[in-house]
Amino acid sequence: MSDERMARAEAEAGDDPTAALIAELTRRGLRIAVAESLTGGLVVGELTRIPGASLAVNGGVVAYDTGVKHSVLGVPADLLAAEGAVHPEVARRMAEGVRQALVVDGRPADLGLATTGVAGPDPQDGRPVGTVYVGMADESGSDVVALALAGDRDAIRRATVRAAIDAALARVRRGGRGNALG
Repeated sequence: MSDERMARAEAEAGDDPTAALIAELTRRGLRIAVAESLTGGLVVGELTRIPGASLAVNGGVVAYDTGVKHSVLGVPADLLAAEGAVHPEVARRMAEGVRQALVVDGRPADLGLATTGVAGPDPQDGRPVGTVYVGMADESGSDVVALALAGDRDAIRRATVRAAIDAALARVRRGGRGNALG
C-alpha cells in the first residue's frame, strides 16, 4: 500500500476499531485468518467491510459443526468429546489451527482469531447462554479471552464480533515494532 493510501486508511480508521485493525495489520505486513463458530462468518464479514482488507485478511472458516473444528482446524477429538465445543482450550486450538488451514503462498496467517460460545436461546455443552471464548494465536503463542455476555442471540453474536476485533487489535498493537506480533 502506498504511503498516501496508508495515511488515508489510518485517518479513516478514527473510532472504527475494525478499520484500525486492518490499517495496523497492513502497515506491518501481517495477515489474519479467522475461525468462527457462534458468529457464523460475522467476524470475517466485519473485517472485509473495510476497503483494502484483502491486503490483510487470508479468509475464514465457519466451523459451526463440531466435526469441522476437528477435521479442518485440528482441534483434538478427545478435547471436543470431553469438553464440548464451548471451552477456552477449543477456542485456543481453533485459533492455532486456522493459521495453518488458511496458508497463502506457503505462509501461515500471522494471527489466528477464533470465536466459540453459546448465543442461545438454549445452553450448550453445560454452558449458559452468553458464555463466549475468543482465541488468538500467533508465532509467539496463544491466549483466550473469556466473555460472559447478556442479551438475545443477535446481541450476543454482535458483542462477540466487537470483542474479537478489539482483542485482535490490542494484540497487534502490543506486538511492538515491525512485523512481529509477540
